[in-house]
Amino acid sequence: MAALPDYTDWLADSNDALSLSLVSPSKSGLRLVDTFHPDFTYPIFGEDEKIFGYKGLKIGLRFRANDMRPHVQINYSNKLTPSAGVDEPTDIKAMLQGHLPKIAFTRSSDFESSAQKLGDNWHPPGALHETIEGPDGQYEIWKGSLADSAVMQLNARVQILVPLLIEGGSYIGSDPESDSPEQDLSDADRWTVFMLYRVQKSLDNLNDKSYVFVGYSTVYRFYYFQTPPTPPPEGDGWELPEGNLDLTTLPCRTRLSQFVILPPFQRKGNGAKLYKSIFQYYHDNEQTHEFTIENPNEAFDDLRDLCDLAYLRSIPEFKGLKLNASVTIPQKGVLPKLITGQDKLEEIRQKAKIAPRQFSRVLEMHLMSQLPLSVRPTMSMLHDAPPRPSKKDQHLERLWQLVAKQRLYKHNKEALSQIAVSERIDKLQETLTGVELEYARLLAASERISKHGETAASNGKRKPDDTESENVSKKARVGNH
Repeated sequence: MAALPDYTDWLADSNDALSLSLVSPSKSGLRLVDTFHPDFTYPIFGEDEKIFGYKGLKIGLRFRANDMRPHVQINYSNKLTPSAGVDEPTDIKAMLQGHLPKIAFTRSSDFESSAQKLGDNWHPPGALHETIEGPDGQYEIWKGSLADSAVMQLNARVQILVPLLIEGGSYIGSDPESDSPEQDLSDADRWTVFMLYRVQKSLDNLNDKSYVFVGYSTVYRFYYFQTPPTPPPEGDGWELPEGNLDLTTLPCRTRLSQFVILPPFQRKGNGAKLYKSIFQYYHDNEQTHEFTIENPNEAFDDLRDLCDLAYLRSIPEFKGLKLNASVTIPQKGVLPKLITGQDKLEEIRQKAKIAPRQFSRVLEMHLMSQLPLSVRPTMSMLHDAPPRPSKKDQHLERLWQLVAKQRLYKHNKEALSQIAVSERIDKLQETLTGVELEYARLLAASERISKHGETAASNGKRKPDDTESENVSKKARVGNH
């Protein structure tokens, strides 16, 4: 019997085959800004991230660096001729069409010539939100509603970056349970898009600006239900307003949904620039009662934690919080208040507009940083022996552990209740150890930033099934605490 032909030579890794690039228009033509590969391509080419039927395959996805108009180029040295019993080569164009606007598939000459027609006075869609001076130049953040056609056009062009750079990332208005590319944008007016650009002098005219797209973030507004007082004040009736209701005047819970910094601009503090600007905007917004994050991934969790820690420490009431060293821990029964100023915690949290769990975590980091070196978990503890702790030091350590364990137990109460008490104690301690090491890493990073400035940037979205919870059935890992 003849051996079956081997077609492995006709398989290409889609992550390697696909390259993304930014090109900047100039009078002499398109100038390459940078090139990078995606982290993930399974949302487009399947779980195996393989493309069949080509040799020497190269897929180029170019973006015009200012308005992010995309263009697809597909090149290969050989394409498999279909025959009986052999699969058809992957229809690459069809695979990409569900993720890119039609304009991405025009001729190269159209893409290149259109760059000359933009004009020197082009600026990003929306309105200028903030100008930031950085060590490597000037940056601008532009803000606009997704209901704005120009902002919606930009979103349609760049949204493919979300699944390519964020594991589990999805499009605005898409159904995560469906394979359909259809998007429901009927609530576009609830979405706000923040776009970060690097600004430099035009190579053709020094009086004009040249914009390079660095990253973007999308934010959604939910109605914030406020629990009415019981009983409600007399005569506190409410009637439906007449005419159209302006949703921007209602109390809201603001959720950051997508956050992308392009790889060439990561690890340069750009993620922190964008996050801080967005957070400050909604903190100052009277209608926003709480600022939350949708399914952050591990890298974005770091960025968020470091920014939130720095912000909360700028609030005198938060900075003054400390463990109550005078408290006595009872053998059993209700624990006393372990933190000096504990009665003010909820008031401080509401003032900061940070979600309860995130506020508690950052508070734990802050309190841990105050522990004596003899008992404080640090990254150096893995190599250097700490000083011998005094009884007072051990007491403070015990107080901090109880603060953290209360949150961990409450968050995992249902899972812990299903295992034996002895195992429950071990699991809780195991999780606490992971939290201590994670906080130690973050506090070390915070100290470096305070000395040398921000150098970390990241993308952010965790897979939908990976929640922001403490997983007591596994060893604690980065981001899962």
